[in-house]
Amino acid sequence: MENSLRSCFTVAFMVLLLSAGQLQQTEAQSGCDSVQLSWCLQSIVSNIPPSQDCCRRLRGQQACLCRETRDPTFGGYLRHPGARRVATACGVTFPRCN
Repeated sequence: MENSLRSCFTVAFMVLLLSAGQLQQTEAQSGCDSVQLSWCLQSIVSNIPPSQDCCRRLRGQQACLCRETRDPTFGGYLRHPGARRVATACGVTFPRCN
């Protein structure tokens, strides 16, 4: 029951993100795209190992992680203990953010 609830919440959250619209021009120029992190949500909120796609996308967004932790959409997930576990499994050093 708990896993299916998490899965439903994750899918609903991903749909919300994907329907949010286009990135702002500054985000597109900087290469930061918070939607890329949605590939890791299932692994962050559950004990599922991250996929290769998740790790590849997480590595691509590594420079943006501090900014994303302050984002109202993704911040809660990136502050979740599972985010550090996923980052470690992907070989990504999770930065210390102010």
